[in-house]
Amino acid sequence: MIEVRGLTKSYGERLAIQDINFTVKKGEVVGFLGPNGAGKSTTMKIITGYMAPSNGTVLVDGYDVFESPLEVKKRIGYLPETPPVYMDMIVKDYLTFVAKLHGKPSVEAKSLSDLAMEKTSLTEVSRRLIGNLSKGYRQRVGLAQALVSDPEVLILDEPTVGLDPKQVHEMRELIQKLKGQHTIVLSTHILPEVQATCDRLIIISRGKIVAEDSLEGLGKRLSASGQVLLKIRRGAEELISSMVRDVPGVLSVRKNGSYLEASVDHSEDTIEAIANYTIKKNAGLLELKSVDLDLEQIFIRLTSAEKNH
Repeated sequence: MIEVRGLTKSYGERLAIQDINFTVKKGEVVGFLGPNGAGKSTTMKIITGYMAPSNGTVLVDGYDVFESPLEVKKRIGYLPETPPVYMDMIVKDYLTFVAKLHGKPSVEAKSLSDLAMEKTSLTEVSRRLIGNLSKGYRQRVGLAQALVSDPEVLILDEPTVGLDPKQVHEMRELIQKLKGQHTIVLSTHILPEVQATCDRLIIISRGKIVAEDSLEGLGKRLSASGQVLLKIRRGAEELISSMVRDVPGVLSVRKNGSYLEASVDHSEDTIEAIANYTIKKNAGLLELKSVDLDLEQIFIRLTSAEKNH
C-alpha cells in the first residue's frame, strides 16, 4: 500500500532523513518510532505530499506522491502533530466542509461527517464550536477530519501529544477500533503507544532507520542472550541453581524473588534442556517462562547505538 524508496531530505547542509526505505502492507498498523528530532514528522509530511523530498520516491497504492498528488490525497487521511482545525467553526460543519474538499457531494459529505463523528465519539459535541472544546476533543476532531473521506491509509503524527492520561487512553482506544478498517502509520516517540496499537515497528534515529520488525522479533535479534524464569519448590533452589549452570547454553543463574533467573542463548534447545533437567532431578517444576527485552530496552539500545557511531 505504501512504498518508500531512498527518501532523503536536507535543509541546507543538515540531513533530516537519509536514504529511508520501507513498505507498509494493506491493513497493517505500523509504528514509526523515534526520539524527538529523529525525522519522523519530516517523513510523514513527505509521504502525505505536504513536503517535497531532496531525493527518493513514495508510492501510495501504486501512485507516485508527486506525480499523481490528487490520486494519493484521495487515499490518505492525515492527522499532523497540530490538528488542522478551524476554531471558529462548529464540529459538524467543519467535518462536512473537509469532506467537500475531498470532492464529496453535499449529501454524501454530511453522511460521512456523521460517520466520522460516530467513529471518534464526537456526536454529543457536534453542534459546538471547535474553539470551545477541550484539547482532547480537538484532537478527536483532528482524527475525524482524517477519517471523514473514508481513506484507505491513515497517517497519524504524534496523535496523543499534549493529552492528559485519560485522553491518551481514549485516543488509543479509538485507534484500536480503526484496526482492520484502514492501513495505519502511527508516528510517535511514546513507547506505550506502539505497544498498544501496532503490529510492526520501524525505529528511526538521527534520520536513519535502525530497525524494522515486530516487537518480539526485535527483542530476539537485539539480545545476545535471553532470560528464562524458573520457579521450583522451596528448598531445591540452591541445588538446581548450581546444576542448571552446567546446562549448555546457560550463561548465568541468579535468584530473583521466588524465581531462578537464567541468562541463556536464544536457542529453544537450551530452554527445553533446562525444563528436562529440572524434571529429571525431581525438583518440582512449577513454572518456566522465557522473557525477551521490553520495548523501552530495545528503543534505548538502538537509538544509543546509533548515537555512538
